[in-house]
Amino acid sequence: MDITERFLNYTKFDTQSSEESESVPSTPKQLIFAKYLKEELENEGLSDVEMDEKGYIYATLKANTKKKTPTIGFISHYDTSPDCSGANIKPRIVKNYDGGDITLSEGIVSSPIKFPELKAHIGEDLIVTDGTTLLGADDKAGIAEIMQAMCWLRDHDEIKHGKIRIAFNPDEEIGMGAHHFDVEKFGCDWAYTMDGGDIGDLEFENFNAASAKIHIKGVSVHPGYAKGKMVNANKLAAEFITMLPNDETPETTEGYEGFYHLLGINSNIEKATLSYIIRDHDRERFEDRKDFIEKCVRQMQEKYGDNMISADIKDQYYNMKEKIDPNMHVIDIVLKAMQECGVTPKVEPIRGGTDGAQLSFKGLPCPNIFAGGVNFHGPYEFISIQVMEKAVQVITKICQITAGYED
Repeated sequence: MDITERFLNYTKFDTQSSEESESVPSTPKQLIFAKYLKEELENEGLSDVEMDEKGYIYATLKANTKKKTPTIGFISHYDTSPDCSGANIKPRIVKNYDGGDITLSEGIVSSPIKFPELKAHIGEDLIVTDGTTLLGADDKAGIAEIMQAMCWLRDHDEIKHGKIRIAFNPDEEIGMGAHHFDVEKFGCDWAYTMDGGDIGDLEFENFNAASAKIHIKGVSVHPGYAKGKMVNANKLAAEFITMLPNDETPETTEGYEGFYHLLGINSNIEKATLSYIIRDHDRERFEDRKDFIEKCVRQMQEKYGDNMISADIKDQYYNMKEKIDPNMHVIDIVLKAMQECGVTPKVEPIRGGTDGAQLSFKGLPCPNIFAGGVNFHGPYEFISIQVMEKAVQVITKICQITAGYED
């Protein structure tokens, strides 16, 4: 099976996760795909294949050398984003892309004018959607690449490598992917998530992240008799929103700049809830941002009463850089592998997070490598077949270099 067929098979499964759920995985349909992956791993002849009750899958490609080598791992998540439907995906291959518009379906066009990333893939074969769903390359491409690399190493015994562990997990898209990951069972010296973007992406810096829910109480009274009695929670919610800096939002920031992002408002006269995420690469500024939210809440409490507004702030993950910096050999190996595979590295901070961030703080250094998808989480998502093939080469080269065997 080639990587295109493997990836297209994976897109048949709807694995969308849900932020509203408290189960693990967050949606039962993820387990259908997880069972398929477990069977595929077994059929491909990998060892120690197991899936726990939460849908975390682990497997081993045994070493083919007696030389003592580090045990490394490769990880991808199988859920897709709640931001866009992942059901009934209808992928299509655009062969030898010519650099022009791609008609996904009637009235829906992916254009290099709007998506200039397309221009970097002229002459390549692109897998696109029909414009009504996401594609799921985030992160089924990563799974396909890991599977393909393990099968290639299995079939090429002349390429020596140490013990390699792989893992596939649910719920990364809702920030829960690493929460139930068994690092001790995984048993690796270090690992890599195959969950980055376009070719060459290598990421070991990410946002520090927190969620914040602002709870506001109101008092509902008939509007004809409301003077001096009504407290309109809608108006208090609007007032709180204006207290946060308008130029520190996702749509006004880039690079290392942090932000406050209002995800949603659930509001009526009696009560309102504002859902925010807080992001910053710098840990001190991150703490300052959380403190500022608390300060705004206190100001509202002084104005309207302590019982009228409260904040629930929870840390989600931290910048993995502080855990990777003492282990830069894991980065040096990837840079060398990319160079030997003809890939130009693009080392940039992630304006987001990965499972690798949480895993790094659980004692498993785990930077993020490109999987190849572009325009994640929406109907204009696409991936180059040639980039997926290059990712497979990088994985196999990492295994070879780590074991101390090079061409």
